[in-house]
Amino acid sequence: MSAKNMDSQGRWRNKTVAFRVSPEEDELIETLVRLSGLTKQEYIVRRLQEKEIVVVGNPRVYKALKMELAKVLEELQRIKGGEEVPKDLLDVIKQITVMMKGMKDGQ
Repeated sequence: MSAKNMDSQGRWRNKTVAFRVSPEEDELIETLVRLSGLTKQEYIVRRLQEKEIVVVGNPRVYKALKMELAKVLEELQRIKGGEEVPKDLLDVIKQITVMMKGMKDGQ
């Protein structure tokens, strides 16, 4: 049995929630978590509660953003002119766009 954990709001977090995802879904979740700068637990809890996810720029988020943009560029270069852009890639591009707009508006 794991130890009880109290979060910053004084709530005991002693329940475990688990679910299965496909490798593609896992990759997208991992990408969105890295770009958010949150822990995976906090990201998923906020998304499930439909709370706003505010990305605070820090070196870790900057590095994740840089790496994801490099992956997006590589994938777009790989796709030939007539091929359709995969939905997962569009989701990542959309998230990066939202983040960049938020960073611009916040300055």
